[in-house]
Amino acid sequence: MPSLRTAAIGAVVALGAVATAVVLVDRGAVPPLLDTSGCTAEVDGHTVEVDLEQAENAALITAVAVQRGMPARAASIALATAYQESKLYNIDYGDRDSVGLFQQRPSQGWGSVAQLTDPVYATNAFYDALQKVDGYDSMEITVAAQEVQRSGYPDAYADHEKDGRALASALTGNSRAALWCDVPGDADEASDDLDETGLVARATVVRRDLEARFGALSLGGFEPQGVSSGHMEGSAHYEGRAIDVFFRPITDENKKRGWAMASYLVANADRLDVKTLIFDDRIWHAGSRSDDGWTDYRVPSSSRGDRAILEHRDHVHVDVFD
Repeated sequence: MPSLRTAAIGAVVALGAVATAVVLVDRGAVPPLLDTSGCTAEVDGHTVEVDLEQAENAALITAVAVQRGMPARAASIALATAYQESKLYNIDYGDRDSVGLFQQRPSQGWGSVAQLTDPVYATNAFYDALQKVDGYDSMEITVAAQEVQRSGYPDAYADHEKDGRALASALTGNSRAALWCDVPGDADEASDDLDETGLVARATVVRRDLEARFGALSLGGFEPQGVSSGHMEGSAHYEGRAIDVFFRPITDENKKRGWAMASYLVANADRLDVKTLIFDDRIWHAGSRSDDGWTDYRVPSSSRGDRAILEHRDHVHVDVFD
């Protein structure tokens, strides 16, 4: 039978554990038992799990490579580097004067602190340097990363090669439906008024975000004063909450581009208040079903028209919460 002293110590430890959990929650470092949100990538039997902030940064790093027309290998190198340098967080501190996703140093000519803590600037700066490395796309990832970073630990990038490759493959669309996220599926109230393009404010944010990340796009599913026909009954298009991004004709290359877009959107679903994504006869839902990943899309039996269009094989559909 334990002594009174032992019991008292046990009680103190238990209280301390509770207090620690409360502090972690308050600081945003929520333990896994209290927060299940996050993203998963599965490629060739390798699984990578990241939280939502890491997923957003990984998606941005990859989207910049896609917009620049760089190979998936470039994204693999950049992601392995950011994993090693910052764990895919945009931090404002580091060794000496290093900051940001890639821990670039203002004193070494990478840019100002403000620039290097801008993920878009920092990522482009990394790719600018990478493109100057002759033959980077055929080098080992850790060797190419070291050519850019000149780290004191040149072999450390190798520890993150598998994770970098898996995320890059999913986010560039080379591996289809390979990344999904578990997100809360809620959003603050917002106006349902349509803007001059026929979209609600949340949908306009999505449109502008996609154009900023991927450049000029073939868009549809909305028009000034809203759409009144051409979509399934009950479609979010009629409320100005949905956008279609077209990838025509239906080819392997366009499928890859479409999955890059869909994967970017699912990685940013929480930030952009995305409710539903559909592409290539697959669907993802925010909220209670989000952890199911990409599931088969079932075209309503009452629907009539081109089967490829109904199955969303030529366009990514994204709609936002009302």
